[in-house]
Amino acid sequence: MKTLANWLTVIFMAMYWVFRVAVCVNAAQNVSFIVTPINLQLEIVMLFVTLFCIILVARRKMIGGIIYIVMYVAYFGTDLLETVVPAIKDYSINSDVIINSASSIFGMILAIVVVMDLAVEKSKVPDQKKTDWFYEDKKYDRDLDDRADKNNYKLL
Repeated sequence: MKTLANWLTVIFMAMYWVFRVAVCVNAAQNVSFIVTPINLQLEIVMLFVTLFCIILVARRKMIGGIIYIVMYVAYFGTDLLETVVPAIKDYSINSDVIINSASSIFGMILAIVVVMDLAVEKSKVPDQKKTDWFYEDKKYDRDLDDRADKNNYKLL
């Protein structure tokens, strides 16, 4: 992880993972919390897969980002379609729908940002600052050749 954006995406992934763990723990204990899980058993499985994806993204592997975005868009996207669209049609939008939808939208946006960050890094050409002076500096090569030609020592 080389840039600040890489660090921030992994940190936000971990923070959102901790938030979803808190949601699952409170739902399992039947405690009221800000957000309710869509499907508790599926979300527990997703938490373990997300932990694996966080490790892969921290190692800058694209497969971790792809798994992450597919899983989150499939899980939270269906929730948005099942709750927001009927709530808009029936004019029955309440605070629970808004908070759950905001949490789902944040999860999907985070997954998209993670994949975009990985894709941008994969498209960059790696820097070779240690060897550029040797392979790309023609002026240095000419100076070295001229200097080498002037060193004519006589043999005894």
